[in-house]
Amino acid sequence: MAHSTSQKHESNTKRIWYVFILLSVVTIAEVILGIIRPDFLVNTHLFSMKLLNWIFIILTIYKAYYIAWAFMHLEGESKGLRRSIVWTSIFLISYLMFILLTEGDYIHEVYKNNYVVWDF
Repeated sequence: MAHSTSQKHESNTKRIWYVFILLSVVTIAEVILGIIRPDFLVNTHLFSMKLLNWIFIILTIYKAYYIAWAFMHLEGESKGLRRSIVWTSIFLISYLMFILLTEGDYIHEVYKNNYVVWDF
């Protein structure tokens, strides 16, 4: 028996443009929010951080996830491999954010309450 060697090649031009437009829209939204800095987002705090910063973190994580999903071809992989990559990344990013925010808040309080002089 002979195997068929003819393979149909699909153009991914539409997919590439979709990914480009989606990531561009998210990036443009981040830039606009960074330039405009709406007062209600800057003055609202959630877990001792400005709501605008939370929006930036969430949009950046979304872009990182979608880049991995589209360009590392995770959409075609098995569910277990996708979950192992995504959940590990989410756990590590969340853990790093917790450590940075906790330590940063502590250092800010130390300087704010004049336990240490601002000499830099």
